[in-house]
Amino acid sequence: MTFPNAKSPLISRALRAIALVFYCIALFLVFDLIYSNFLYATPSHSGDRPARTADAHFDHGLAANFDGYDTWSRRYRLVTNSLGFKDAAARTVPLTSDRHRILLIGDSFTEGIEFPFEETFAGLLYRAGEQREDKIEFLNAAVASYSPFVYHRKIKHLVEIGLHFDEVVVFSDISDVNDEATKYFCSDDDPQYRAYCRSTGPAPDDKSPATWRGFGRFWESNFVVSDGVQKTIRDKIDALRGRDIDKLLKVFPYVAGSGWTIPNLDMKIFFPPLGVEGGIARSLKNMQALADVLAARGIPLTIVVYPWPTQLASEDRNSRQVAIWKEFCSKNCKAFINLFPAFFAEKDAHADWYTRLFIRGDVHFSAEGHRAMFRAVAKYLLSTGLRSGRGVGDRRQSVKAPTTTYPDVRNSGDLGNAN
Repeated sequence: MTFPNAKSPLISRALRAIALVFYCIALFLVFDLIYSNFLYATPSHSGDRPARTADAHFDHGLAANFDGYDTWSRRYRLVTNSLGFKDAAARTVPLTSDRHRILLIGDSFTEGIEFPFEETFAGLLYRAGEQREDKIEFLNAAVASYSPFVYHRKIKHLVEIGLHFDEVVVFSDISDVNDEATKYFCSDDDPQYRAYCRSTGPAPDDKSPATWRGFGRFWESNFVVSDGVQKTIRDKIDALRGRDIDKLLKVFPYVAGSGWTIPNLDMKIFFPPLGVEGGIARSLKNMQALADVLAARGIPLTIVVYPWPTQLASEDRNSRQVAIWKEFCSKNCKAFINLFPAFFAEKDAHADWYTRLFIRGDVHFSAEGHRAMFRAVAKYLLSTGLRSGRGVGDRRQSVKAPTTTYPDVRNSGDLGNAN
C-alpha cells in the first residue's frame, strides 16, 4: 500500500527549515557587514588611507600618523607616528632628543606583524625604556619585506633629514638573503644589480589567483566576525586532527627560501636571479654600506640574529646565518647578539614550542614569541654597556672598538619578565 502524499509534509518542513537557516545566515552576514564597516572600525582615524605606501627613498614603508587597521591572518590595530614608524600612538617624534635613542630595524618579525605595538618585542622594549630612571627611547623603523638594501637606504635617509639616534640595532632575518637575491634591482645604483631590473608580478610565494586574493581581502575587511569564526573553527579542526604542525614544518623551508641555511637542501629555485650565494654577497655589500654610513657619524651598530621555525625544526643550531653575521660584526659592529640558543632552549623545554612561539599556520612570532624575544634582548639593549657613541650630529670619525659578542643566551626565561 502506498501513500502518495505522506512525504509532502516532511519535505515541506525540511524546505522551511533550510530556508530558515539561510535566512538566519543572511541576517547574520548583514549585521556583520554593518558592524565591520561602522562599529568595528570606529577607533580608526585613518579614513581610506592605506597603511603601507611606496617611498622614493627606500622603496616602501608605513604611512605616517596612521591610526587604523591592517590585516595579516586576522585584522589588527596598527598605529604609526610622524616618522611612519609603528608606535603606540600617532604622535609627533622630534628629530632631536635629550634621551638616549636606539633605532631598531628589521622586517615583518621586528615590525610585529599581526600584533599592536604594545604586544611586540619592540613595544615591550619601548615600555621598559620609558620606565627606567635614565630613559631610553626605542624607535621601530622596521617594515615587512625589508632587507639590507632597504636598511641602508632608510637609515641613510633618516640621517639626511636630521633624525638623531645614538645606536642602530639590525634584526637580521633569515629571509633577508632571499629578498636580496630576488628584489630591489630597479632602485639599486650598482649597475651589476640594476641590470636585473624588470617588471615583476606577485611575490613568488603568493600562488593564489588575483581574484581569490581580492575576495579574501574583501571578506576579511567587511565580515570581521564571520572571518574570525571561520578561522577559529578551521584552526580547532586542524588541531584536533593533529595534522597541521607536521605538515607546516615540512613546508616552512620553502617559505621565502628560509631553508637556505639547511645543509643539502636545494633552494636555488627560490632565489632567482642571484642564487643563495649571490643573495648573501649582496646582503653583505649593503650591510657594509650601512656600517660605513654609521661609522662616519660615530653611531654604534649591533646585529641580532634569531631562528625561524625552519631552523628550530631542522636542528640548525650552528646555523650559517649566525656564522655570516658574526664574522661581519667582528669588523663592523659594536655588538653581535645570537638568539639561536635562547630559542633552542625554548624548544628543548616545551614540546609545543611551535604553537607557543609562533602564530599557528605561520612563521611569525606569536604574543609569547614576542615576549621571548623581549626577554632575550632586553638584558643587552637596556644595559649601560651598549649605550655609548655620540650619535647623529657629531661628525667626528669614531674610534673602532673591539666587537662585543655576547655569551649565547640559553634560557630566555631567566632574562626578566615582559610584564
